[in-house]
Amino acid sequence: MPYFIAAAALVALDQLVKFLVRSNIPLYECVPFIPHVMDLTYVQNTGAAFSILEEHTWPLTLVSAAISVALAVILAKKWIVNHPAGRWPLAVILAGAVGNLIDRALFGFVTDMFRTTFISFAVFNVADICVVLGGISFCIYYALFYEKLEPKKQAEDQTANPS
Repeated sequence: MPYFIAAAALVALDQLVKFLVRSNIPLYECVPFIPHVMDLTYVQNTGAAFSILEEHTWPLTLVSAAISVALAVILAKKWIVNHPAGRWPLAVILAGAVGNLIDRALFGFVTDMFRTTFISFAVFNVADICVVLGGISFCIYYALFYEKLEPKKQAEDQTANPS
């Protein structure tokens, strides 16, 4: 349950930031945010990361919905991971998927706003940050800690399905 509460809080934060940007910054306009680091720039992204699959909003909406449902089921049923160190990253990824799903379903685009000024990079949003940080965290967990923190689960799987 705490995983879904945290995901809901992150979705609320994402939607609040997006609402404030849509309400206060004209499309494609920049507002200084963190000097020499980041500006707020209102962009409408009809594609996925880095605007790939641009203008394919509805297929991306369906994929986002499927991923969101899959992640929610994995968290609720404790599939794949049972340890909190593996479940928290999945909750963060879920928040990002749902945050961008809401935009795609309601507006036909994802609201992006964070534009780095110290390097040339794609404009992104809170949901994107959740997907990236959650994804990296889960990969680290799975690569370095999964076998140490979930050996009982692996032993149960091996006895249930002997080779």
